[in-house]
Amino acid sequence: MNSLIKLELTRALRNRKFLFFSVLYPSLLFLIIAGNADAGTEIDGSGLTLPTYMMVSMASFGALTAVLMGNSERIAKERESGWVRQLRLTTLPGRGYVLAKTASAAVVSLPSIVIVFVVAAVVKDVRLDAWQWLALTGAIWAGSLVFAALGVALGYLAGGDAVRPITMITYFGLSILGGLWMPTTTFPQWLQDIAEWLPTHAYAALGRSIEQSQAPQSQDIAILAVFFLLFAGGAAWLYRKDTLKA
Repeated sequence: MNSLIKLELTRALRNRKFLFFSVLYPSLLFLIIAGNADAGTEIDGSGLTLPTYMMVSMASFGALTAVLMGNSERIAKERESGWVRQLRLTTLPGRGYVLAKTASAAVVSLPSIVIVFVVAAVVKDVRLDAWQWLALTGAIWAGSLVFAALGVALGYLAGGDAVRPITMITYFGLSILGGLWMPTTTFPQWLQDIAEWLPTHAYAALGRSIEQSQAPQSQDIAILAVFFLLFAGGAAWLYRKDTLKA
């Protein structure tokens, strides 16, 4: 299993296109959205400035990109090519394959989080206590496991041709409606009510609580836990279904 994890890490780090969209793209979006904003401009109802608010949003978006986009398409293509079938003939357990995929995506997601933080601190002078930087990194990195499970589920849900549009719709839908690209306070009230129950909204809310030196809302933790169980359960069921089909 360790050999497979090393292989997956090497493949992920060699994929320049994937690295750009998962590591550099979120930082570029942060500069586009918050680059010209006044450092003192506050987001209504959040108590945070626009740069501070969007820093968490883009760090979360980067981690989401790495674990969701990285897992779904690669798994679907490997199923079609017969690679997954070959691995089943070895002593590698099914959970080892899923763990290798998750580990490679998690390694790539960490730099995307850190780079957004560095850009925000250097360019927009975002300042937090040392414990807040560490807690933010840990919370966003750990929370990305929810979407890693979703990526695995999507990879087993559809084939190589169909998985990309399904993943893209899911990816942009969760990012935009969850408030990662713009504050949900700009949405109509009915859309804000929907956004509050999305995992991406709860995901970013964890980071914003840390920025305000507050404890995370129990509702946000519960939403993430429920979605993780749904996504992980769905991934396990689809994996078993694919195994029986093979």
